[in-house]
Amino acid sequence: MTGRFGLLDLAVLVAYLAGTTALGMYIGRRQKGTSDYFVGNRNIPWWAVLFSIVATETSALTFISIPGLAYVGNLGFLQVAAGYILGRIGVAYLLLPRYFQGDIVTAYAMLEQRFGRATRRLTSIVFMVTRAMADSVRVFATAIPVALILGSSVPRQWVMPAAILVLGALTILYTYRGGMRAVVWTELLQASVYVVGGLSAVVLIGMSTAGGWSAILASARAQGKLQLLDFSRVIDQPHTVYAGLIGGAFLAMASHGADQLIVQRLLSCRSLRDAQRAIIGSGVVVFLQFTLFLMVGIGLWGLFGGREFATPDSIFPTFIIEQMPTGLTGLLVAAIIAATMSTHSGAINSLAAATTHDIYIPLSGRAATDPVTFRMGRRFALVWGVVLTAGALLFKEQGTPVVVVALGIASFTLGGLLGAFFLGNFWARAEQRDAILGLVIGIAAMSFVVFAKQLSASYPSLASALGPLSRVAWPWYVLIGTSITVGIGMLSSFTHPLRAAPAQAHETLEENAR
Repeated sequence: MTGRFGLLDLAVLVAYLAGTTALGMYIGRRQKGTSDYFVGNRNIPWWAVLFSIVATETSALTFISIPGLAYVGNLGFLQVAAGYILGRIGVAYLLLPRYFQGDIVTAYAMLEQRFGRATRRLTSIVFMVTRAMADSVRVFATAIPVALILGSSVPRQWVMPAAILVLGALTILYTYRGGMRAVVWTELLQASVYVVGGLSAVVLIGMSTAGGWSAILASARAQGKLQLLDFSRVIDQPHTVYAGLIGGAFLAMASHGADQLIVQRLLSCRSLRDAQRAIIGSGVVVFLQFTLFLMVGIGLWGLFGGREFATPDSIFPTFIIEQMPTGLTGLLVAAIIAATMSTHSGAINSLAAATTHDIYIPLSGRAATDPVTFRMGRRFALVWGVVLTAGALLFKEQGTPVVVVALGIASFTLGGLLGAFFLGNFWARAEQRDAILGLVIGIAAMSFVVFAKQLSASYPSLASALGPLSRVAWPWYVLIGTSITVGIGMLSSFTHPLRAAPAQAHETLEENAR
């Protein structure tokens, strides 16, 4: 397939990339310290943080993969999105009040206050590894439509790496310079671009299909593609009421309450109330956003007559290539890139914050206000940007939708992290060794659960032994991991007398929690 990417499309794309990079660098021109660099001096409006959270969650995975889910299935993914709202409410009232009790920059500083420094370091390292893997997949996903657009004119083996390198380099540039303020305000621009892109696709699909959206919806309803609720009580289906509401709620609690990527944005708010508004409001906006992109998938199913594609992730990019008019194609490609740049920049900044505050400051003994610490924070941002870009270059394309791959990676460890926070907040008997033991065993057990399906496929003789484990759908991963971590931690806590939570020296807490 030869792409139809004209000069006007190229001009739109270049203008977007140049504008975003320039905006990020301009906003960050007066960074003065780590508090400003990582949490915007805790003075960012709640509505800006709300849309920043939405933009962070909306990588190319959403833009590319969610339409593909509806194309090959139905609207069942909205059951998971509804669970996301419930999970956010849990974070708003169970975890956020604890975060705002002290002057902290990373989520894992709270675990040091409760358990000790070793727990903080371990959970922070787990976050870094998980976030690096998941966001490498997101960056890779963005190169897919670029490669399809250029088509046979440039060999695919060169297009993908080139797209990843350009995307990575520009994001690193403005994130390195601008910090959290640049991340939040550029994400507002990026969110606007991809929402306009999604709405444009809805309009064009209706115009390109005989009978318009009325015909599409009538046909989709007859084929059951508008089905929203599924009350099946099976563990191998991800899009059911039970997996969506329960599993989705726990996934959201972990990703928004125990993952530095989102917690750091919430800590940038002016108050606890503002942070609660931002996180709950973002759940509603994300639900509406998923609805939009799922309807794009339904529309594409009607437009293409249900034709088969090599991978679900290629469906929407194919529409962009074949149906979009000149200029709008460039806008849609810019929207896809915008979605990933927002997530990519946030990941770089949050990884740098965790490295600086959870690893570097305790080891170096420097204060958070030390100018050397600020310089090191920027250097860590540069290093993590390179790591994420390199990870994207190493990722190999596969038949599974990349959104499922990324969510599976995140669910791999998020249950253990959430379990550690639950132990710290709601189980007084737990000590540091209990939290660490529960976390380690929880992650190890989830490694087995996540790979059980692959093991069964590779070694059929193990299928009967693994039983239900080989069929567990991804929304259940966090709940299972959390339950194992909490359960092991609670059992371990009964092996020693009940003691008060370890008190942190005031000066150490002030130095390392900030």
